[in-house]
Amino acid sequence: MPQLGISVTEGTIVHWRKRPGETVAYEEPLCDIDTDKIESELPSPVAGTLIEILAAVGETVATGAAIAVIASDRSHEPPVVELPPPAAAAPDGDVSESREHLHSPVVQRLAAEHGIDLATITGTGQGGRVRKQDVLAAIADRESARASQYVPPEPVPLSRIRRSIGDHMKRSLETAATVTSWIEVDFTAIEAAREQFRTTALPIVAHATIATLSEFPDLNAWLDGGDIVRHETVNLGIAVALGAEGLLVPVIREAERLDIAELSARIRDLATRARGGDLKPEELRDGTFTITNPGQYGTIMATPVINQPQVAILDIEAIVKRAVVISDAGAAEQVVVRPICILGLSWDHRAIDGVLAAQFLGALRGRLENWS
Repeated sequence: MPQLGISVTEGTIVHWRKRPGETVAYEEPLCDIDTDKIESELPSPVAGTLIEILAAVGETVATGAAIAVIASDRSHEPPVVELPPPAAAAPDGDVSESREHLHSPVVQRLAAEHGIDLATITGTGQGGRVRKQDVLAAIADRESARASQYVPPEPVPLSRIRRSIGDHMKRSLETAATVTSWIEVDFTAIEAAREQFRTTALPIVAHATIATLSEFPDLNAWLDGGDIVRHETVNLGIAVALGAEGLLVPVIREAERLDIAELSARIRDLATRARGGDLKPEELRDGTFTITNPGQYGTIMATPVINQPQVAILDIEAIVKRAVVISDAGAAEQVVVRPICILGLSWDHRAIDGVLAAQFLGALRGRLENWS
């Protein structure tokens, strides 16, 4: 089972394209694998004959574990013939004995109407005979129990991607010393830029963030135990919501090479393919910094969880018109209405300190408010 991403630790066999005894060419699709991120084809690492399948369809296998045996073209090992498992013996039927009770037609009809098993009622009549009053009392007791006891619906297992997100986020919170800092930004210039580029605020903020990261390389980094890796290029992760299925974080590699129009096109393309299940495994790994954009749904503040092993994640909240106090050149103050956005930065205190996070947010605000 190959390693298909930094956070992917296992894969599930969805479909075998070859049977034992069949030949397979080099890099010919051998089987389909479903991970918590994506479903993809597994190419054969060699040309030869499939000897044995070690992982059945539906079986979840850890990365690095063997799933099949292939004899190369130099081998003459005979194929292994898989025999069908023996049919399981049918369980013996339960033999139960019934006792006959004599009940009046009224009692039998009343019990049948309400689904009452007369054998479960202790009769108060002569010789333990069940009377109408006994059945009515049993009905009342059952209804009282139903009214006082909430019966929850049957539980439904979480999807594989939902479990993976939960495990990854919990591991991040247990690993990183997470702190979140917020800053308010006047988006007046960004709103004008949106009209100019005919796009959302996301690619503009992303472009400004990439430029700011070049001044703060400690935030464009991975932290692995006691080692930090500062990247010279920005592989920008963009969180994409999949509705009830969860989310994915596709990565734009070397994002510093792209202008706003190119970033906008790449973000739209990745989001569309993420929701359509068409991303490749390599498009989900090697991110160095992540941006999440819940503000598009109206929220104004959040605490994003760092995408390990990165050291920071930027949160873009809703753009809201608010009354703010500004000063003109003559130092006179006035109240005006401006589009305000709160940006949140969750950062790992193991890698950086609060002053660096504040300086980064301040520099980013400066770029956005003085956009030209």
